[in-house]
Amino acid sequence: MHEYDDYLDDESHSRRPRRRSREFDDDVFDPQAQRAGRLTEQERARLAAVRESAFAGPPLPPGADRWSTWDDGEQGPHPRPAWVVTELAAADTELGVLKTGKEADVHLIRRAVPDTDRGTLLAAKRYRSNEHRLFHRDAGYLEGRRMRRSREMRAIANRTSFGRNLIAEQWAVAEFAALSRLWSIGAPVPYPVQRSGTELLMEFLGDDDGTAAPRLAESRPAPDELVELWHQLVSVLELLAGEGMTHGDLSAYNLLVHDGQVAMIDLPQIVDVVANPSGTEFLARDVANVMGWFRSRGLPDDLLDEKAVVGRLLAAAGLD
Repeated sequence: MHEYDDYLDDESHSRRPRRRSREFDDDVFDPQAQRAGRLTEQERARLAAVRESAFAGPPLPPGADRWSTWDDGEQGPHPRPAWVVTELAAADTELGVLKTGKEADVHLIRRAVPDTDRGTLLAAKRYRSNEHRLFHRDAGYLEGRRMRRSREMRAIANRTSFGRNLIAEQWAVAEFAALSRLWSIGAPVPYPVQRSGTELLMEFLGDDDGTAAPRLAESRPAPDELVELWHQLVSVLELLAGEGMTHGDLSAYNLLVHDGQVAMIDLPQIVDVVANPSGTEFLARDVANVMGWFRSRGLPDDLLDEKAVVGRLLAAAGLD
């Protein structure tokens, strides 16, 4: 019972993926894109590996777009689910675009070992870097996430091309870390398979035909289902609060309903409610946002005590 944002928000497309050109990283080979600004060392190394994979080694299986990148970056936490394909002989095939957004796009891929039944669907969330012009949420959320080098801090503050690359990497690193931590404590989030540069590969929540699980905003639950989903969500928020965290940008657009269970996605901006000076405000806003949606769907009044829910979460975080 797991998943990601950037399937979702008001810019989302159909939950069925749109097929696009075979090479997902077209700008890797585009000189104009490479002149847009300096890449970070990590991203430069990742792109070099993509080039090497494209031009070296054995021919790709028919229809595949690249060999598995499993050994190229951070890998997900243990115990690792059995469905995760770790074989380096596996290849990745692009199946389409699930969602495009301001800061990242989500693609559907299939990672499979050729000539075997070993394979799985994955969601590939790819943060934009060079060409990106706006990380509209980073000012408050990055509070407390400081880089050691003053040159890097200046680049971020001035939003140079290099600075935007650094921000993209920070978001990717932060989301992978958050997913790993939350999955490890049993929270309903997608399993984070791996992170390579600014690309996250995550568990795909949906059907075998590539149809993604619906977001909460799209659902029309019956009264008893609505109450059940609310209780599930409050329990999830309490679990996060017990770890000193809140989602930070929670709404009905970044919650999925998969097999009757709430799943939380889009976590690059997860907030430490203790370390962040505005942490309790983010927590209260998360509650208000989702409670507003449940209220509009007819959740009983006795469950709509915002102050009581926020108090319960602050107590779980040790802040009451």
